[in-house]
Amino acid sequence: SIYRNPIDTPKMELTCRFYASQFPEVGDVVKANVTEIARGGAFVQLMEYGKGEGLIPWSELSRRSIRDVDKVIQVGRPEFAVVLRVDKDKGYIDLSKRRINNKERPQYEERFEKAQAVHDILRQVAEQLGYGNTDQLKDLHKCTAWKLDEKVRGSAFDIFQKSIT
Repeated sequence: SIYRNPIDTPKMELTCRFYASQFPEVGDVVKANVTEIARGGAFVQLMEYGKGEGLIPWSELSRRSIRDVDKVIQVGRPEFAVVLRVDKDKGYIDLSKRRINNKERPQYEERFEKAQAVHDILRQVAEQLGYGNTDQLKDLHKCTAWKLDEKVRGSAFDIFQKSIT
């Protein structure tokens, strides 16, 4: 048959940052996926910021001395980190894993999960509308979630939740 099975057709992954701001602010806690361990530290992709790249220097990996790097950080494992520095011109973001307050980890998880849920809903809507590129998804975020979050940070999730209950 000349028709392709829609299941076999590769889909372009629609992705964009979760928040209106292109970069996190100093002091923000972000969730990052470790992509590479190098001489200077661990390179990560910021999951909430369109997979922007950051670096956790060796000195910011742990409060204790590091004997086995794999026990502290591993490629492919997501980590929470505090933003130390942001160079918006160069796109450099320095992070710290050791400055994370473990008592507040449940709050970090909840905030990330809510932002992820809003992003997933909007990505589903974009796919249903036939959006084929990231700019269209970003426009959808702009006029919905980012607009709601402008009023109160993190409010998009609560408003979406109220609308379905």
